[in-house]
Amino acid sequence: MKAIGFKQSLPITDQNSFIEFETAKPSPSGFDLLVKIEAISVNPVDFKIRESAAKDTTLDTPKIIGWDAVGTVEAVGDQTSLFKVGDKVFYAGDLTRSGSNAEYQLIDERIVGKKPKNLSIEEAAAIPLTGLTAFESLFDRIKVNPETDKGKTVLILAGAGGVGSIAIQLAKKIANLTVIATASRPDSIQWCKDLGADFVVNHHSLKEDLEKINHSQVNYILDFVDLEGYWETAAEIIKPQGHIVSITGSSKPLNLDILKAKSVSFSWELMYTRSMFNTEDIVRQHEILNTLADLLDAGTIKSTLTTTLKGFTVDNLKKAHEMQESGKTIGKTVILF
Repeated sequence: MKAIGFKQSLPITDQNSFIEFETAKPSPSGFDLLVKIEAISVNPVDFKIRESAAKDTTLDTPKIIGWDAVGTVEAVGDQTSLFKVGDKVFYAGDLTRSGSNAEYQLIDERIVGKKPKNLSIEEAAAIPLTGLTAFESLFDRIKVNPETDKGKTVLILAGAGGVGSIAIQLAKKIANLTVIATASRPDSIQWCKDLGADFVVNHHSLKEDLEKINHSQVNYILDFVDLEGYWETAAEIIKPQGHIVSITGSSKPLNLDILKAKSVSFSWELMYTRSMFNTEDIVRQHEILNTLADLLDAGTIKSTLTTTLKGFTVDNLKKAHEMQESGKTIGKTVILF
């Protein structure tokens, strides 16, 4: 089968930053599905791993990365029960296994969902990783209750990004929260408003803008951009007994003491935790993806696809990585096979 990978962590402009090669088509066993891939999307995690996985070394075998994918089940393992051959599926993959930048992939069915019927292949491919991350942030980490927490405020840092774009919709349409998103460019501000944000504030003047809209403090903060840079500000603007969730990490230890007086909760969110550690509730991701598929089919939320590149080629993969590295993309970029 055709695959695209890399042997060295090189700048995306380097001729060998991605290489096309042939490798054996795998066979499923256990809980695995063999999926013939029809579209993938590219996320920031893709270029971050490309930049770090083969630094100062040359791999013997090219590393295949990529996580979001849509495809058709071609074969199933002997312990599968959720899907059958011919089913259309979508998923966000597993950091510990070979990725979706290939014609076929093995994937544990417990982290796979049914493809939304009413969406095109490319629209569906834009959803899994960001959808799971946003959903887990709100409902597994904060544990928002749409009835008792109705009207509470959530600040979404980087509202126009891939995760922010889904989080705005889930927070507004499902969690019943008052949604404040950050954005600074005219196109990203409008994007956030179109997705349902009640307010859009500029991250360069965050505290001042929050005061202008009479929300100087918020119940929840979802950090999808730069926890280290926002940490002290977040501690100031979070309400007592509020909750902060971050997906971004920090290069230095964070001072948790600044949250103590307010009894603020803090959670990390990593969408890969369940698959990396084969947690007891790993099938939860199958359930979340099916829930997202139902919401998309019903039109309650919409795909965040903004760019489609046609053809599974080295050039298109490079182009998608360049776009992610710019930090200025709105929504999601998909490669259609």
